[in-house]
Amino acid sequence: MEKDKLDPWGTSSIKDYSRLQSEFGIQPVGPLLTRFKKPSPHLSRGIDFGQRDLARVIDAVDGNKPYAVMSGIKPDGVFHLGNKMTADDMIYFQSLSKKSTVFYAIADVEAYADNGLSFNESSKTALRNVADILALGLDPDQAVVYKQSEEMRVMRLATIFSRGVTNNMLKAIYGERQIGLYMSALVQAGDILMPQLPDFGGPKPVLVPVGADQDPHIRLTRDLAGRYGSEFGFLPPSAIYHRLELSLTGGQKMSKRVPESGFTLDDTPAEAAKRVKVAFTGGRDTVEEQRRLGGRADICPVYDLYRFHFAKDDEHVERVYYECTEGIRLCGECKQEAIGLVKTFLEQHHKKREAMMGDAKELLAKSRSYLSSTGKE
Repeated sequence: MEKDKLDPWGTSSIKDYSRLQSEFGIQPVGPLLTRFKKPSPHLSRGIDFGQRDLARVIDAVDGNKPYAVMSGIKPDGVFHLGNKMTADDMIYFQSLSKKSTVFYAIADVEAYADNGLSFNESSKTALRNVADILALGLDPDQAVVYKQSEEMRVMRLATIFSRGVTNNMLKAIYGERQIGLYMSALVQAGDILMPQLPDFGGPKPVLVPVGADQDPHIRLTRDLAGRYGSEFGFLPPSAIYHRLELSLTGGQKMSKRVPESGFTLDDTPAEAAKRVKVAFTGGRDTVEEQRRLGGRADICPVYDLYRFHFAKDDEHVERVYYECTEGIRLCGECKQEAIGLVKTFLEQHHKKREAMMGDAKELLAKSRSYLSSTGKE
């Protein structure tokens, strides 16, 4: 049997999530669902499938205690659907308590190491990326947004952590990589643990929402939190993992490295509609077979669009699944409905994002201003 592959910088392949949980010690989300008063669509639809120490964050919510939600975006292009999935989780967990703070890193160090993107180029993309997440619903009053390359607390932590790891340890987690990628992994560990520094109130639960392919970063950071726990008081970061969305071409994962595998939040409604129209489906070879055998929603990226993003509610997702697998719904009409939902979303999102550009500039400027006023540049 082919082994699942977790590669945060390349092509991941996950066919068996239960096996993935067993192999890497990821715990299921299911037993904790009853603790959420109003589960997010990702939770209720089984998109968020795994977790590490999620109960610690729920305890903070229930006890009205501080916690942080931390993630980021590599500014090597425009927001795509994978970025939206992480953003949706960040926004949901931020909304659960006024004691929450979102830390959102513009991963320009990783963009340089992985993609050769200059810091100047990253800056141009970063503004739009921040406007995207604000348009999706992030509350700027409970957020800290920064660029890795400008945040010296992160860079100092990465330098400190570099003494606690060996080449063999990093190779065991990530495989043979260039030193720049290993360094960017240590910088990401700094991102994840920075919210627990005294400047931000000291040790607290930190939740990192990620795709399953990013688990190597979580394992590294949890190990470093333990190694440096006595010095900094770090709690091991918590994590919640979402499933990887199927590529529109029929592959295992949408990827910005393969543009035709999905669409971005920068695409026009017409461009996105064209991608959906020619997408692979789980349909049968003929209408007669579809009516008799039903479609295969579980391998259909068009169904994923409903389930992961654009269905109005859970009942809508269930109806699409039932009509597909019972042969009531044909692929052509299913695509047309999905195209309508996608176009409406993009039209509304573009307007919201444009309105948020000023707030995005303010958030990034506030970060630079804080660094300057505290002498940490």
